[in-house]
Amino acid sequence: MNRRDAIRKTALMAGTAAGVPSFLSLLQACSKQERLTWVPEFLSEDQARFISAFVDTILPKTDTPGALDVKADVFIDLVYARTYDQKAQENVVAEIEKFNATAKDKFGNVFADLSLEDKTAFLKEQEANSPKFNPRVWGTAVGKQEPVGFYRGLKSMTLWAYFSSEEIGKNVLSYDPIPGEYKGCIPLADVGNSWSL
Repeated sequence: MNRRDAIRKTALMAGTAAGVPSFLSLLQACSKQERLTWVPEFLSEDQARFISAFVDTILPKTDTPGALDVKADVFIDLVYARTYDQKAQENVVAEIEKFNATAKDKFGNVFADLSLEDKTAFLKEQEANSPKFNPRVWGTAVGKQEPVGFYRGLKSMTLWAYFSSEEIGKNVLSYDPIPGEYKGCIPLADVGNSWSL
């Protein structure tokens, strides 16, 4: 919810005693949606808003935590800041600008400011038109891997940030910090969830 909507709703509720509980819940709802609540190490604020919107669209909060709940956007910023060289960082900035320019051409606004429907439609289009990762055998890509492009790379990093987070590893995936006995032949139904590493 943006500030203008909050002020408009507050004005409608002013002067009515019945509006007091609603006003308090409105303020609480706005405080829960506060973004950008972190200071990016590498990205500008607009670029960080893009990353936050991207990861939230890929993995929104449902009955399990979303990507923003596990701070996947913060993780991605730190990866860019601490592991990318200057040329790779410049490429990230250029790709974010290109992604936003394409969103603006197609939907009239930068990605972070699109409606959920437009964000979803845009990402579906990117998914269909982006190069794919080669199939893997025991963790090794089959054949020479061609560059997968910005969209696929950022999506992959989002999934990596999400599934390697402590919250998801301990509370969503199956987690056994001290493995028990080895059972080599059990029905798949007995395995249950995917396992956290």
